[in-house]
Amino acid sequence: MAAAVRGGILLASRDEAAATGARMTLDRIFFGYMALVGVVTGAILVAMPYVQDFVIKPYFWILIAVGVFDLAVYAVKGTAPAKALTMNVRLIGFGIGIALMVVISLLAGAPVRFI
Repeated sequence: MAAAVRGGILLASRDEAAATGARMTLDRIFFGYMALVGVVTGAILVAMPYVQDFVIKPYFWILIAVGVFDLAVYAVKGTAPAKALTMNVRLIGFGIGIALMVVISLLAGAPVRFI
């Protein structure tokens, strides 16, 4: 896989998408999914602040969502060779989900404890 470096940013997925003609890469789908998970988790915390005392804390909900996405990709692709998400993409997606959860609950003024 040839990767182009322009301005210090690795553009491997962009080059791969351009080479195959694909517009929607698995990375972009994952980022959109994690943004949706973060917004939904933040909205749940605003609407029902008592769920933060549940056995599984809300930030683990987002981590579980990452695992669910990986399982869904594996189930759809099966044993066919597929491009897996890199750890960097997973961490960025997790960060997007956590950031949206925190920002939404803070902007709404919900009495939420994150730790």
